[in-house]
Amino acid sequence: MSMGAAGDEFTEINVTPLTDVFLVLLVIMILIAPLIDKSDLKIKPPETKNAKKVDETKGVSIDIDKEGQIAINGTFVDAKDPAVIQQKIAAIVAKMGDKEVPCTLNADGDTKERAVVEVMTAAAAAGIKKMRVATVQQSNF
Repeated sequence: MSMGAAGDEFTEINVTPLTDVFLVLLVIMILIAPLIDKSDLKIKPPETKNAKKVDETKGVSIDIDKEGQIAINGTFVDAKDPAVIQQKIAAIVAKMGDKEVPCTLNADGDTKERAVVEVMTAAAAAGIKKMRVATVQQSNF
């Protein structure tokens, strides 16, 4: 086997180590992928210490506890059906008659992300354009 004359440039790349690295990464991803279930991710919204309280008569207040139960302006609704949530929010928005009704979504620190996203989607479909998400305040005393 000839190595070439002195002064010839080496132009071939050995792809075997690169292929080995990609195969190891592929195996790692195949093993880890089933362990990650995106529907069970916990949401960790920012905690507020000095926030001003919003007047509930001027907007929609939605509370979600850690079990996923949803209360809109203090009234519990069926959390399994997003259409019911959307209808309830749309009724409140229509009653207020204002085009830009603010919405406050108070989620427990242990609430699953799926529940928060479903409520946000239903609120957007009901016509909510301004929304803020907060956690239940915890005292550090």
